[in-house]
Order: sequence, then C-alpha cells, then structure tokens
Amino acid sequence: MGFNGISGVLSAPGEIPWELVLLFFGAGLVFIFIWGKRTGGLAKFTTVDLIYIGIGAAFAVVWEFYIGAFLGKFIPSNPFFGVGYTGRLIALLIVAGLVRKVGVGMVAMFIFNLLSDLISYGFSGEPMYFMYEMLTYGLMMDIVIALAGKNIFGLRSSSRKSSLNKGTSIGNENAVSSNVFSRMPGVYLAAIEGLVIGVLWAIPEPVFYSGFIAPFLYGGVVDWAAIIFGILAFIPSALIIGAIGGVITRRIVRAVGL
Repeated sequence: MGFNGISGVLSAPGEIPWELVLLFFGAGLVFIFIWGKRTGGLAKFTTVDLIYIGIGAAFAVVWEFYIGAFLGKFIPSNPFFGVGYTGRLIALLIVAGLVRKVGVGMVAMFIFNLLSDLISYGFSGEPMYFMYEMLTYGLMMDIVIALAGKNIFGLRSSSRKSSLNKGTSIGNENAVSSNVFSRMPGVYLAAIEGLVIGVLWAIPEPVFYSGFIAPFLYGGVVDWAAIIFGILAFIPSALIIGAIGGVITRRIVRAVGL
C-alpha cells in the first residue's frame, strides 16, 4: 500500500540506507548555513533575486522539455552526454552568478520541479521529487556558493570588496592573502567553480535517484555496476560543460554590471 505513487520501500536489494541519505541532507543544510554565514553568502533574497531565480528556472524547464528534447532527437541516446543536463546546468549557473546567495540552488530547483510537474510529470511521487531536486542538485550548488561566498565565479560585489578591504586594514591580511583563490584570475576561478558544480551535478541521478529515490518509490533491485559506470561515463562531459558554463556566467554577470 502506497501514498501518491510512493511505495515506501526501504529494503530493496542494494538500496542506500535511508539513514545515510538523511545524514547527507542534514549535514549539507547545516554546512551551507554555517559556512555561508561565515563567507557572506548567507543573505536575504531581494525581489530582483527572486525574479532572476524564477526566470532561470523557467528557462531550464523550457530547455529540458522543448529545446533540449528537440535537439536530443539528433543525438543518439548515450551515457556520456545529456542535452537536457547541459541547458539546465548553464541556466542555473547564470542564476547563481546573478544572485550569489546561499539557497539560490534549492529555490531554483523547487521552481523547476514545480513547473515540471505542472506541464509534464504530474504530482505523483511528491514530495519525494521536490526533496530529491532541491537537496541534491540545489544543495550541491549551494555548497559551492557557501564556500565561495559572494565571490563565486571570481565576481565580487562592491559591498563585498569594501568589507574585505576593511578586514585587511584592521589586521586580517593573513586570512585573505592565505587564500590562494583570492589571488587567482577571475576567469580561471569561474571555470574551476563551474567545473566543480558540473561534476557534482553528475552524481544525483545515478546515485541518489537510482540508488535510493527510485527503489523507495517503486521497489526493484539497485544495480551498482550501472551506477558506477554512469558516473564515470558522464564526468568528462560534465567537466567541460561546467567549466564553459562558469566562464559564460562570469561574462554575462559582468555585462549586466553585477
């Protein structure tokens, strides 16, 4: 007996223990709050921020279900490259660069999942898919934002600059200068951070979805050989797409003047 399409299977062969999944989600949320507060990435969203997030999430949906679906007809199905993944990642990297606040990833993925349910999937299996999208793709993006603060993709707001300058003037020079990333050219930093997010985004579908969400919802047997192959096969393209997306994000945000 299930609820809204959720069978609630916790003993499928090979399924990731629910305690580990809960531990990862909980630890990730605590980390982004504490570290984001420390680096300045934890801040209240403005109306403009929410507009950027809404537009970016909506474009990711349009890409996933219309543009990407059309282009995907000309590319044979393979485990090495995903058209939908490419558009969604770059769209949300741009949103992250425009907003640069912890929570942007999870809020964007909430809107993405909501629109996806409205136009395509329906709401069967919810709220599991909301949790999956927000606490994997969204949380992983927010972890990188929490680590970088408002300096993600080598972008630094004037307020952030002044606060750092003030910090160095009162004796914090060593803390700033000891961070190798603070001295790295912005375009390299943008590529590296985009690359990291790209690789992190290669993990949720094979690991969290195939290893826990799918068997929890529908039952079945988890094939860990297929999961490992899927991750290894997809990482090369994820590296390239993420790095390119980070550089594109930096150029767009600088052009906007943020």
